[in-house]
Amino acid sequence: MHKRFVVNIISRVLLFVCFIMLIPLGWAMSDDIHHPEVNAFILTIIIGTIISTVCLWNLRIKKGDYKKLNTKDGLAIVGISWIVLSLFGALPLYFSGVVNGYTDAFFEIASGFTTTGATIFEDIEALPHGILFWRSLTHWLGGMGIIVLYIALLPALGGNASQLYKAEVPGLSVERIEPRIKETAKHLWGIYFFLSLMETILLMAGGMPIFDALCHTFSTMATGGFSTKNASIGAYSPYIQWVITVFMFFAGMNFILHYQLSRGKLKAIIRNEEFKIYFFAAIIVSTLFGFLLSRLEMSESPFRDAFFQVISILTTTGFGTTDFEAWPYLLQFILVLMMFVGGCGGSTGGGMKIVRVYLSVKIGLSSIFQVLFPNAVIPIKFNKKPIPDKLVMTVMSYFVLYIHLFFVGTILFLILESCDIITALTASVSAISNIGPGLGQIGPTDNFAWVSAPGKWLLTFLMLAGRLEFYAIMMLFVPSAWRK
Repeated sequence: MHKRFVVNIISRVLLFVCFIMLIPLGWAMSDDIHHPEVNAFILTIIIGTIISTVCLWNLRIKKGDYKKLNTKDGLAIVGISWIVLSLFGALPLYFSGVVNGYTDAFFEIASGFTTTGATIFEDIEALPHGILFWRSLTHWLGGMGIIVLYIALLPALGGNASQLYKAEVPGLSVERIEPRIKETAKHLWGIYFFLSLMETILLMAGGMPIFDALCHTFSTMATGGFSTKNASIGAYSPYIQWVITVFMFFAGMNFILHYQLSRGKLKAIIRNEEFKIYFFAAIIVSTLFGFLLSRLEMSESPFRDAFFQVISILTTTGFGTTDFEAWPYLLQFILVLMMFVGGCGGSTGGGMKIVRVYLSVKIGLSSIFQVLFPNAVIPIKFNKKPIPDKLVMTVMSYFVLYIHLFFVGTILFLILESCDIITALTASVSAISNIGPGLGQIGPTDNFAWVSAPGKWLLTFLMLAGRLEFYAIMMLFVPSAWRK
């Protein structure tokens, strides 16, 4: 690992986020210039600027050094950047005194950047606007990716920027819109911004104040789940709930498909196997939920609640309009299964991704046929194209890592918290899949304030590992990764 190079790039990203933090500072100042949150943001920006500037001055690198960037450096930059930015982003909450300690502040902001949406706040509406805006903005930044935004807006790292891009963007493989990664990053963020703008306008058209509209747009497009209301989206009108349902669905799509759709390539979406599974799963499951809730008379608006909650969980957004813990156990079980699956590869959603689950099923069936017909050549295909053996191994490796980390997380949470098994299981999958709510003591009407400090650090680790799809975080614990 080229440590000098790694620290230099991380310092640049930190300085970049310091400038972004001027936005919530401005909102805080317009709200009440004498509020403690104003000083908290100013102090945080000063600390971040000084640290990043000192590091950049003492660890200067030449332009040609960018060519030395390798996969190990890329993973280290992304993994450490997300940890550093979560530690740094927690400072406004800590300095302003809205949390009981730094652990709570770090948990909240890590939950924001990773688009998990798990919160320690019991009364969200009592928080100052600057803090509310910042926690929602962390969702939006983390949704498409902080490093991807850095690549899109600031001077490119040359061809080696792909090492950072593929380490941060979730999905099965790195897909490019343009040959240059910088142009791909620009297009993706452009689509992300456009959809965010459209949602904000539609929410405001439904009577939502601009502040709430922005915060909920940030959470929706990032599939995060932070709300400005204690009742989450249940506090708003049916129109607002349907708008957010539609945009949650958009956010759970592969953003490459959004780009192709903007270019009039409708066939690319129709032929995409992952999107077809995603679309029909959302429609069929939501409709079945709606019929059952209607038959059992468990909701005043069964189909709206069903569509909203199913898409919210499938896309790992975690918003709520109703307490789904009161639903039949079968429906709760299906929702938990969807927590594992998540949205499409290349979306802002978490979970294992539909494409991986789909391919793992194909790989399993292929292995059965291979036993029956040992000499047969049975290629694994996706979108009618054979996928290489290396990609098959990557899919299965990810699946194994996910399951192992899920069980280890559950066991450790049980040891640390002495809670019931349902709470521990759903807390673990909720953190790894970046969802937020679960069942038991972390249900849709509960929060994470009761979790002990060690438990919060455990869940924070799972959130970061899940968002970066394990490798960028796990490699930091491998001693050989730190050697040149």
